[in-house]
Amino acid sequence: MADAKVIPFDDDRSRGGAGGAAQRPSRRGAGSRRKGAGSASMGEVQPLPGRASAKDDAPVPREHREPHEDRPREPVADGGVRPDAGDGGGLDRRVASGLAFLRRRLTGDYAVDDFGYDEELTDQVLMSLLRPVYEKYFRVEVKGIENIPSEGGALIVANHSGTLPLDGLMMQVAVHDNHPADRHLRLLAADLVFMLPVVNELARKLGHTLACAEDAARLLEQGELVGVMPEGFKGLGKPFADRYKLQRFGRGGFVSTALRARAPIIPCSIVGAEEIYPMIGNGRTIARLLGFPYFPLTPTFPWLGPLGAIPLPTKWTIQFGEPIHTESYPPEAAEDPMLMFNLTDQVREQIQHTLYKLLVQRRSVFF
Repeated sequence: MADAKVIPFDDDRSRGGAGGAAQRPSRRGAGSRRKGAGSASMGEVQPLPGRASAKDDAPVPREHREPHEDRPREPVADGGVRPDAGDGGGLDRRVASGLAFLRRRLTGDYAVDDFGYDEELTDQVLMSLLRPVYEKYFRVEVKGIENIPSEGGALIVANHSGTLPLDGLMMQVAVHDNHPADRHLRLLAADLVFMLPVVNELARKLGHTLACAEDAARLLEQGELVGVMPEGFKGLGKPFADRYKLQRFGRGGFVSTALRARAPIIPCSIVGAEEIYPMIGNGRTIARLLGFPYFPLTPTFPWLGPLGAIPLPTKWTIQFGEPIHTESYPPEAAEDPMLMFNLTDQVREQIQHTLYKLLVQRRSVFF
């Protein structure tokens, strides 16, 4: 493989070139459970077919109810309630929805945008695969989600760490599952991501695109939520001894892009990713042979083979800080190097300060 090349975020390069999740159905009308009765006498008036008798309409005492009848139903977005686990109708709907999804995939009846983003596949499949890792394995806690605007373009700037870029994926799930406006985060990635087979296709389906100023500007102009990690490989592959010490944020290209688009900059601090693969060494010779920016040596990898590639189950916290607004700056501000330097330093210092605060509050790496 050719040597990996890190593309500066503010590199102006050209590159050739959005549907909603279906709402959950509301609960079926809850019918009363009919009690067994003896044979009716000939003179007794029988209820009309399909209607319950007055006796059946009476409320059932709590001690005679089935356990699932007392369990509260979970509300869903459309104001209804999620079908109960015992609801045959709920299972039927899920099966029908799954078959319809497969039919659309097989017939090509689905939409992707100019960057290859497939919203339906992301919502129904890819997020479902990432969610157990997010909820059960890393047990991510999200703070400050209200700082992300409900509409319009915005640039989320986060620290980068962990040897493998799982922090970006967890940040994407955090926005997708917690934001009240159901916003999607579009991440900017290094060119190495798009050189790897399979990873390339999955990244584009998830909405990732090349970390260049042109793509970032187009997404912001379309009102998208864009995520960038300016540390790049310097942050991702730094030694474990340098954990939670931010590396250089490049030349401020992300600030220039936000100023041109008049989009707010939202600092994001991620705690927990540094310890998933404690990098105690770097196999530089192997990295050069493979065309990678670094080859991590951890306490478990490569000594335990594939088992060594399993990340440690650390406890994560993702905090979105207060936005830094750019609307008040004039258009020519994007060309002012001193302003870009000051804003870049302001974002970096805010992320670093929040990291230290979260580390002080953390009880344990794993709990």
